[in-house]
Amino acid sequence: MFKRKAKKKKTKTPRFQTFRDAYNITKVVKPWIPFALIGIFLITWIIGIGIGIALGHPLYFAFVFLPLALLIALLFFTRQAGSAAYSSIEGQIGAGASVLMAIRKGWTTTPAVAVSRNQDMVHRSVGRAGIVLTGEGSNGVNQMLSEERKKTERFAPGVPIALVVVGDEKGQVPLPKLQKHLQKMPKKLTAHQMREVRARLKAVGGLSMPIPKGPMPTRAPKMR
Repeated sequence: MFKRKAKKKKTKTPRFQTFRDAYNITKVVKPWIPFALIGIFLITWIIGIGIGIALGHPLYFAFVFLPLALLIALLFFTRQAGSAAYSSIEGQIGAGASVLMAIRKGWTTTPAVAVSRNQDMVHRSVGRAGIVLTGEGSNGVNQMLSEERKKTERFAPGVPIALVVVGDEKGQVPLPKLQKHLQKMPKKLTAHQMREVRARLKAVGGLSMPIPKGPMPTRAPKMR
């Protein structure tokens, strides 16, 4: 007798899991989100049905406005999930690294290339704009950035190096705008030069550190 093969457990797609995680985080930060989503969906759909009634085609417009209502609710959720994701990690150690590492295209980030006793830290990102050293923590991180810049220049002479400090004070970059800030930087290296810089700095590495977990938006939400 042949043994029956055990049924394989169905695994949820990463996309659905990411959406579920984003929803759970958003609901913790913004408990009203399910009611808002239902309200936006219903209002949009009812408006569509109302237009259909006025034009004498209620069923047709109800069918047309159904996916539109879902799309509008999804767009609203995406915006709220983005701000909630930042709120959930803001103030945590390594929040800046988590945001930088969520940039999927064009940038490679090595977290915690320098860490102080009071948990100030510097992260190193490499992209077409060159090398970006991002500091987060107290005012003492400025000195760390200067020291790390000198160290980086020895390994990558002639490569453009930019310094960024995460924060809400003047001259600093707020955490929700960090991704957009890097992505807007002008390209100064060719793709070949960028790969060469990455290979050169790979041996330098960084320190092991805890990174706040959770789904992070690949694009920063627009600030009001």
